[in-house]
Amino acid sequence: MNDHLRHAGHDGDDQAGHRAPAAHAEHAAHAHANITAMAASATLHCLTGCAIGEIAGLMIGTAVGLSTGWTLVLAVGLAFVFGYFLSTLPLIRSGLGVGAALTVVLAADTLSIATMEAVDNAVMALIPGAMEAGLVNPVFWIGMMIALAVAFVAAYPVNRYLLQRGKGHALTHEYHGVVNATGVRRFIPSISTGALAGVIVAFMLGGLVVSVADEVGGDDAGGRGGHATSMR
Repeated sequence: MNDHLRHAGHDGDDQAGHRAPAAHAEHAAHAHANITAMAASATLHCLTGCAIGEIAGLMIGTAVGLSTGWTLVLAVGLAFVFGYFLSTLPLIRSGLGVGAALTVVLAADTLSIATMEAVDNAVMALIPGAMEAGLVNPVFWIGMMIALAVAFVAAYPVNRYLLQRGKGHALTHEYHGVVNATGVRRFIPSISTGALAGVIVAFMLGGLVVSVADEVGGDDAGGRGGHATSMR
């Protein structure tokens, strides 16, 4: 009887011993997947702010006739402004004061945005004519799409590294989903990162279509003008 109990207990210990590593492995896999998803979401979130700021800066710089250098400075500055702004809004909506929210966001987003801006502008500089192309030129929009895609790839491991160490967007995670909207806070919109990214992609595709149409229209007008000249 005692031998039987000892044997059963030994089997139970073995099963528990087998279950423990399996449970640990399952938990590790879940944590890994969670960190991966959070890093991708954080990177996309930063990318939307950077894209909005850069496009706005380039449009303003082109409209007022700034030099390429000053237009670039304006675009990078607005990329940081919009990046911080988009991250600050949900924190204020959750109940944090403006100063406290900015403090959290500065610590959470600065490295990610800086990485994106450095890579994005380096890629744009390497693409022939992209910086000087202007907004009504397919080279600009194609170059911007390539640059932002490369910037996402570059910033993703940075955000993942920070999240693994409880930094970066991990600092803002505890406030996500918390709503303490009173007074003016009630009017702060809650816009998902996916919706913002969709709007930016649509805007950039629209810019590309318009620039291609302008290019084709210019070529057609030139061709007709040349044909009329030859006829005369």
